[in-house]
Amino acid sequence: MRILVTGGAGFIGLTLVEKLVAAGHDVLTLDKCTYAASPEHLPAASSHRLEKVDICDSAAVAKAFLDFRPELVFHLAAESHVDRSIAGYQEFVTTNVMGTSVLLDAARNYLAGAAQSVQSSFRFLHISTDEVFGSLGAEGEFDETSPYRPNSPYSASKASSDHLVRAWHKTYGLPVHITNCSNNFGPYQHDEKLIPTIVRSALSGAPIPIYGNGLNVRDWLYVEDHVEALIRIAESPSASVQYCIGGGVELTNLEIAGQICRILDRLKPRADGVSYESQITFVEDRLGHDFRYAVDGSKLKGDLSWAPRFSFAEALENTIQWQLAQRTSEPKKNG
Repeated sequence: MRILVTGGAGFIGLTLVEKLVAAGHDVLTLDKCTYAASPEHLPAASSHRLEKVDICDSAAVAKAFLDFRPELVFHLAAESHVDRSIAGYQEFVTTNVMGTSVLLDAARNYLAGAAQSVQSSFRFLHISTDEVFGSLGAEGEFDETSPYRPNSPYSASKASSDHLVRAWHKTYGLPVHITNCSNNFGPYQHDEKLIPTIVRSALSGAPIPIYGNGLNVRDWLYVEDHVEALIRIAESPSASVQYCIGGGVELTNLEIAGQICRILDRLKPRADGVSYESQITFVEDRLGHDFRYAVDGSKLKGDLSWAPRFSFAEALENTIQWQLAQRTSEPKKNG
């Protein structure tokens, strides 16, 4: 197939593009290549091409659709860091909302003139987040019927993009899927995210920052499992379905920091023999910090027989090993 991936040089996109190319598809990556992108990790293959395009550039996006003639679109391009959205929301609204509208319109216009075979099989997969549903208390899980209650500028921008995708389907008949995933982790994740921050801080001998009391809960999803779910959804015969994708592993931020520190204690111990856990430091809580996310993935499991393939312990070990391999400098001595 000819597959267009927006944000393919980003964290999740890199793993997706790698798998699509390995499966023999022709892939076009559209990516603005901002600070969080790693285009150097994209596959160097004749069946893959990267175009540095801002998804808000309607002319460039329209040209990419008409030139490449995709049969499938994975839309991952987004500004995604909650802290950055709190400090300055404008880029999030521009990229996540306006950029999505540009892509939807380009897809609609392209499809109107495409061959009948493409029109009948075309899918637009919009990859979103469980954060659009807001915050949970101690009980319950998000599912596809959960009301939208975003609490941060980031999640509000993603909720807006979800609504646009749904509207383009209902109004114009564009065949779409919407997916809402829990917290991803794995190789290629940018340093600003929680797990890379913990590893980087630990190895440098700096305080490991944990917001508030560290008891906020997240559902962790390994990026390899997430990408396999996305491909499974794209290959399904059904059209215009929303799926929640979760890892089924709920941990407090303090618990995951402790697990990472203990893995580092084993793989790269501190010179003084003290556990990296001693570096954990509680910092002022994030504004509007959602207490808990948890995802009910039973619809995806029932419809498409998908479940995470990797155990959390194996996935976290793989992630830490990758992080260590990327860091050539020795950690600062402690004590």
